[in-house]
Amino acid sequence: MVLPEELCDRLSALAETESRTLSNMAKVLIQQGVERLERLQAEAPSVGTDRFRQVLEQQQRDGPRRLRGAPRRLRLHRPTG
Repeated sequence: MVLPEELCDRLSALAETESRTLSNMAKVLIQQGVERLERLQAEAPSVGTDRFRQVLEQQQRDGPRRLRGAPRRLRLHRPTG
């Protein structure tokens, strides 16, 4: 998966704040998001589906987004001590 650079920067900052690796921070946030969506769907099944459909339709109207430049590797430096 390739993330937009701005989102990757935000994720890196969160990971550093939480003293986690980038991949672990992504995993935690994905798990939380999935759990939240599952709860919402259990409460009102059509709400999640309708919102998902709206987002997809908006993306189709806006057209595809492309990243500028090649993906870059990130190196996180943890403070020692």
